[in-house]
Amino acid sequence: MSKLAKYHIVERSLKEAIDSGKFQVGAQLPTEEELCAQFGFSRTTIGKALDSLRVHGYIERTPGRGTFVKATRVEKQAGSCRSFSEDMASIGLEAGAKLVSYQVVRASEIPGIAGQIGADQDELIHHFVRLRTGNGRPIAIGYTYIRCSVVPAVDIKSLDRSFYAYIRSLGMEVLDAEVHISAVPPTAEQLRLLEADGIALLKSTHVNYIKQDGRIVPFEYTETLYNGDMFSYIARSPQADAL
Repeated sequence: MSKLAKYHIVERSLKEAIDSGKFQVGAQLPTEEELCAQFGFSRTTIGKALDSLRVHGYIERTPGRGTFVKATRVEKQAGSCRSFSEDMASIGLEAGAKLVSYQVVRASEIPGIAGQIGADQDELIHHFVRLRTGNGRPIAIGYTYIRCSVVPAVDIKSLDRSFYAYIRSLGMEVLDAEVHISAVPPTAEQLRLLEADGIALLKSTHVNYIKQDGRIVPFEYTETLYNGDMFSYIARSPQADAL
């Protein structure tokens, strides 16, 4: 088994300290000199580790001030239909997407999902799987089903960015959906895609609707599996809002 590069050792150690809460959001990390003394590595190695943490959204480095922990956990209000892109923007990360697979299936092959979106048995459905990222870091996997009768063609290039932006570019208005949340264990393939180990997944499922010819029509079913270390949901009672 190959040994970790020195900068990966530093990066992993600091990431674990951030994820465990040892370094809270906004906390200042030790200086490069202090980290050199702590790990016994060169300043070049320490700098490379810090740069990797910065690129992946864990820290921000301010000249003359130091290195500080950025928000890395998305907090969502229960029932919120905020998009993934908006989630990433809330913690200062740029949302991205990578297409894993795309195919067209018949509704009869997926009766449960077809029923959720009101698709007839012989209707065709776009099905695609995407890896969602923040600043290039794998964060979630989305499994999406779109009725071909509502969206006849999908521009594959649109699947490498915000799909809803593409839907809106077609003149369609996406309406809010009911969101269901549950915790699920990851498969080996999901851990591989998320480049993670020892995590739980937070599953969010919803059906989205659009206005079509004056009617409200279900057109999309999506399951999104989030790295549980990155997301938390908050429920507020009416009494709390009144405080």
